[in-house]
Amino acid sequence: MALVAAALGLLTFGAGWVYTAQHQDASASAAADAKARPAVARPQAPQAAPPRVARRAPRQGLPGVSDRTRARIPAASRQLILVAGKARHSSESTATLYTRPAAGADWIRAESWPARNGAKGWSTKRTYGDLTSPQGVFALTDAGGLLPKPPGTKLPYDQDESFVPSGSGVNGEPLDGVFDYVVAIDFNRKPGVSPLDPTQPDGRDKGGYIWLHVDHDGPSRGCVGIPKEAMKKILATLDPAAKPVIVMGPQGF
Repeated sequence: MALVAAALGLLTFGAGWVYTAQHQDASASAAADAKARPAVARPQAPQAAPPRVARRAPRQGLPGVSDRTRARIPAASRQLILVAGKARHSSESTATLYTRPAAGADWIRAESWPARNGAKGWSTKRTYGDLTSPQGVFALTDAGGLLPKPPGTKLPYDQDESFVPSGSGVNGEPLDGVFDYVVAIDFNRKPGVSPLDPTQPDGRDKGGYIWLHVDHDGPSRGCVGIPKEAMKKILATLDPAAKPVIVMGPQGF
């Protein structure tokens, strides 16, 4: 019996050893197989798109105007006419009416028209008779004309028979009706009086009587001309309470 028990013990030990060795071999083989298999990429959860940032209009809604010029626009102004010339020495330009709901808000384009400026373009140091239009930012405070003011006009308006030009245009074109409606541009003039007032605070060498008036299909001696219907629209829109200004010069000034 002792011999039988000893034999059974040896058999059990041998079976256990065989099982353990086989189990270790299987584990090692499985690990090797796992290393040999190529890694499978797990699908990633889609990432949330970054929040969209609203883009401000270029130059607060005034394209073609430099930061330096835009900084000169009074914060209180809520009406603006932008006269953008084709080039520094060109007499062709575009006049665009802008408004904004409050100080500091972006400007909103209302309407645009073809325009003509000085025959020799633009100047920052204008002199009398040089046939350039003054470049810069100027207030619009007074209006007038040969004809009665259009309905809705709020600017002080001087209707006078003296609003009749003499001679002809730079290229010999007739000037009939050119001063039917005018808005004085506050360049070398006294604000708060008729556009006909002769006062020139900075002296006669700089010239004066720079007006926004009816276009005569030709370059001016320094004024800005726009279509007659556009002048009526401007007069019916500009409001002294909105501190209107005109910003004028070559593209990119």
